[in-house]
Amino acid sequence: MKPSLRTKLDSLVARRADLERLLASEDATRDMDRFRNFSREHSDVAAIAALYEDYRKAEGDAEAARELDLSEELKSAHASMERLEAELQKALLPKDPNDERNVFLEIRAGTGGDESGLFAGDLFRMYTRYAERQRWQVEIISESPSEMGGYKEVILRIIGQGVYSKLKFESGGHRVQRVPATEAQGRIHTSACTVAILPEADQVNDVVLNPAELRIDTFRASGAGGQHVNKTESAIRVTHLPTGIVVECQDSRSQHKNREKALSVLAARIRDKQQREQQAKTASARKSLIGSGDRSERIRTYNFPQGRVTDHRINLTLYKIDRIMDGELDEVLEALAGEFKTEQLTQLAEEAA
Repeated sequence: MKPSLRTKLDSLVARRADLERLLASEDATRDMDRFRNFSREHSDVAAIAALYEDYRKAEGDAEAARELDLSEELKSAHASMERLEAELQKALLPKDPNDERNVFLEIRAGTGGDESGLFAGDLFRMYTRYAERQRWQVEIISESPSEMGGYKEVILRIIGQGVYSKLKFESGGHRVQRVPATEAQGRIHTSACTVAILPEADQVNDVVLNPAELRIDTFRASGAGGQHVNKTESAIRVTHLPTGIVVECQDSRSQHKNREKALSVLAARIRDKQQREQQAKTASARKSLIGSGDRSERIRTYNFPQGRVTDHRINLTLYKIDRIMDGELDEVLEALAGEFKTEQLTQLAEEAA
């Protein structure tokens, strides 16, 4: 084990002891927010410290086997040390503070006309079916249907445990190759949509929306006509003047609810913009492709004639397009998360070298 890693682990063992003293003190629960933060930190630190203790035990076993010239026992102890060191490196990877947050999922039709709108509808169904499988709650924040079906744009709020951790690598350009229903010659067309995954912002702690920097317009929501057409100006358009970010919401008949939803989306977009700008400033020369979140980057192709889905970032191709479009995304998402961890471990090793 590298000395730098051992030093880090020794400091975590010391931190565990400090936290145990703090949590056991008489006034520990006087400040419940502080108590909860210490409890969470202790849970994380204790798990790593326990692994390190197992490693040190295996290290002691190896030393004893070496002194007694017990080759099989020595081999077994070394194998345990290798396995535990790999687990410790993974456990020490920095955690994404957004992983447990809910998300806003935005799908926008791009190049390809009507077919792009239809594909946006397919992606909407794919993600909502995946959310159902995860037992997450899905709420439509805003939708702009396209003329032939599907969407010009649709924004969802997805609520549940670990939503962002599962979906965070989905931002980018999604391309579809297939024969449109309106194509008489049977030619394959290519069209595209963009997907953005935004962790929901805590408006109190993450983003402060200054009313002086907002322009809020009301307008009449577009409806399908008949008795259900919206007679009042309940639709809301919010413009954040410093950044030019515009959010519209007309899904609810209540102006108050539309305003509330629009401000939530706006806060998430502002926070996302701030974080991406910060990441661009601090990015190392070795930039993680998976974690870049570049909206213009083509990340995945859905080829219907060949029945395949290809994620270009990790060169993963799966011949199960029907199942993937029905929300069976685990294999793709787990492969992306695994590759990202591998990149993190490589970077950690480079920094420790």
